[in-house]
Amino acid sequence: MTAISLLLPARVRLPGALPEAAARALGRADREQQQAGGLAQLRRHFRLLPDHWPAAALTRQADAGDAAGATWLRADPAHVAPDINGARMLGWGEGLGLDAADAQALLPALRPLFGDAGFQLDAPHPARWYLRLPAGTPLPEFSAPEDAVGDDLFLALPQGDDPAARRWRALITEVQVVLHQHPWNRERAVQGKVAINSLWFWGAGALPDAVQSRYMNVRSPDPLLQALGRAAGASMASATTDPGAASGDSLVDLRHLRSLELLAGQVLPPLLESMARGEYDALCLDFEDGLRLHLRHGQRWRVWRRPLAALAP
Repeated sequence: MTAISLLLPARVRLPGALPEAAARALGRADREQQQAGGLAQLRRHFRLLPDHWPAAALTRQADAGDAAGATWLRADPAHVAPDINGARMLGWGEGLGLDAADAQALLPALRPLFGDAGFQLDAPHPARWYLRLPAGTPLPEFSAPEDAVGDDLFLALPQGDDPAARRWRALITEVQVVLHQHPWNRERAVQGKVAINSLWFWGAGALPDAVQSRYMNVRSPDPLLQALGRAAGASMASATTDPGAASGDSLVDLRHLRSLELLAGQVLPPLLESMARGEYDALCLDFEDGLRLHLRHGQRWRVWRRPLAALAP
């Protein structure tokens, strides 16, 4: 059975009333509620062996092809801003408008800090920086940047009094001092760009032995999802337009959508029409809040089902 799955944001991000055709089709769909969250959403579509989630190693393999045999930690450039209660991380990685010149200017000042700790820092991509760690390096729990952005920086940093947490909090402070004083940030200010005044550590782990997925095609602009798709042997594309164009089971990343009109008025109608013509068998709408709607052509006979008035709960 050929299927298309759409990765979608949480339903609260898609407010408004559904148009009639979409409301009728979604009201007749099978529903299931699974675990909420971005990581849980990806885990529904990819199985890693062993069962862990080393985002740094996965994207490192996609960026540089040398992740095997080492432990990796993302050390993405970040922008932290003070506020009345402390500080907040307001942006990281590609959202900071980085290019190769940024890495060339900042890496030499930071490498001695990490070299003294036995870590190797490099940047095969301007927005994705990496630490190569010795095997067995004790690490605290790090928050993914999308979970920490906008929150109190203190609460997002490694917590606790164990040596690993204290070590990494101290290292983060040293990094911020070096970057705060670096003249390159004055050059960025002249260009109208925000300062790179911190690094965000996350995604620690070693490359999995295998990544499994049912999908023959993965369409996403997200580097982590692209890395997962490549590791699983899927055909890759960064564009997410025309989700029904590829043959075989397909996973299409639409987590960036913030318009119900776009989803229900432009994305869904051609997919529903293709399913009615028998071009594929099933369509799954997978929301970040854990709701999954499963649509099949035979559901058109469920005339007793009420239309779904809105997606947002």
